[in-house]
Amino acid sequence: MGKKGILLVNLGTPDSPEVKDVKKYLDQFLMDGRVIDIPRFNRNLLVRGLIVPFRSPKTSKLYKEIWNEKGSPLLYYSKVQTAMLQEQLGDEYQVELAMRYQNPSIESALANLKTGLVESIRVIPLFPQYASASTGSVIQLIMELVGKWHTIPNISFVNSFHDNQLMIEVFAENARKHNPESFDHVLFSFHGLPERQIDKSDYVAKSYNFRDVSQREDYNDGNKFCYLAQSYHTAKLIAKELNIDRKDYTVCFQSRLGKEPWVQPYTTDVLKRLAREGKKRLLVFSPAFVADCLETLYEITVEYHEEFRELGGEHVQLVESLNDHPKFVEALVAMAKG
Repeated sequence: MGKKGILLVNLGTPDSPEVKDVKKYLDQFLMDGRVIDIPRFNRNLLVRGLIVPFRSPKTSKLYKEIWNEKGSPLLYYSKVQTAMLQEQLGDEYQVELAMRYQNPSIESALANLKTGLVESIRVIPLFPQYASASTGSVIQLIMELVGKWHTIPNISFVNSFHDNQLMIEVFAENARKHNPESFDHVLFSFHGLPERQIDKSDYVAKSYNFRDVSQREDYNDGNKFCYLAQSYHTAKLIAKELNIDRKDYTVCFQSRLGKEPWVQPYTTDVLKRLAREGKKRLLVFSPAFVADCLETLYEITVEYHEEFRELGGEHVQLVESLNDHPKFVEALVAMAKG
């Protein structure tokens, strides 16, 4: 019997924090039709004519703030997760890592599995909640690439793992290091999406209205594939693990790009509300990520902390991501074995 192939895929990172590499990364990322889902001609004008030229220098500076001797934190922890998973699975498996954007590429990782003559490929997109712009993009590209092979092995995908119990336990364990009871309020800040992308959801009940927060919170068969419903469910499960009452936490969405409506509430608006209410210390989870990255290490730890202090608050504390926690690797083992 041949080896079984496992492909872990994360979002991606520039090869370096220098402007030229950030430009390449942003260009590939934002030209993805599932990320900016407008006609290609318009997308090309917007991305290559406006966003990439103006955002690259600024984004380069931000990456330089989180880059360290190990390089990109997201790539570093992704490599560690891959190595730990390979060790746990043993010689019967061949584990490869890819990034949806930049390196190591999905194409090169698939080529490695093909050269290894694996008997099957199990793809695990490293996004706990399904979104067309993340998991959907990974699955589409892999199907396009493998669809060109003459011989196609058995391929399966992990669609989402937003309610994985081991993942929930890791976030809870990481939070306990900071004594959650010492904070005035808890935020679950997920990566945002344009409302139009949620409007396009074609695997939800016709009666489901994502703009109604109560419907987001009621996770059921009618909305179980909705990014928002999965996000609220993740937050609910972590809060339950930590005995955090519903009134003591808020689900919100960060990283908005552009002026069009994105899913709300925006994290920045929640910070303003909590400051007006006299809250001083906030504990913030970012459960859309399995490894700390620009959105957690800078956007939350630096930008939101500074913004909250300017509003009269005192401290914003990030709960570390799953990173190299052995229990998360246990979760990956179970997903790999299907």
